Amino acid sequence: MMLEELQRRNYSDITTRKYLQVVTAFAQHFSKSPDQLGPNELRSYQAYLLKERKVTPGTAVNCVAALRFFFIKTLKRPLFREFLPYPKDRRRLPTVLSREEVSLLINAAGTLFRRTLLMTLYGTGMRRSELARLKVSDIDSQPMIIRVMAGKGGKDRDLPLSPALLESLREYWRWRKPRTYLFPSRDPRRGPEQPFCTRCVALFP
Repeated sequence: MMLEELQRRNYSDITTRKYLQVVTAFAQHFSKSPDQLGPNELRSYQAYLLKERKVTPGTAVNCVAALRFFFIKTLKRPLFREFLPYPKDRRRLPTVLSREEVSLLINAAGTLFRRTLLMTLYGTGMRRSELARLKVSDIDSQPMIIRVMAGKGGKDRDLPLSPALLESLREYWRWRKPRTYLFPSRDPRRGPEQPFCTRCVALFP
């Protein structure tokens, strides 16, 4: 029933899988079918996640989102919204670098690969996961845009491409000559036609 509702609303495969896993874990915790559980179990389970399992705020938010979907969208119980508050996220805001700091960071990159990767990341503001999956065909020099395909939420979007970044990308392409992915994997176990690892992007420079 929940799976059909997620598919009907065109949720991504990743979100669908995570939501189902959350509701399954919730039901298993009480050894009951989830539609037989109510406000008391929800309060108890949220406290269990935060106090005993000590999940991160992000994980807690995802759990609440999944349980909200199940009770409100699938079971049509809108009053359950008040029993499923989103936990406060105590994470600090990330440090925003100045233009001078970004320039120093890029200039400190040891290779053309790293420099171009950082220029693309900071020059467009795209997410690391989007950068890792960026393809050569996504660069369009005529309208000066970079097409981000299936970004967050499965949506496509266009990002502005500056002349300076375009020139750097052209220099990089003449050197590396990537075929499919703009920044292909350098891990021989994955192969050259696989995208760069998202976690690896976070390690640069």
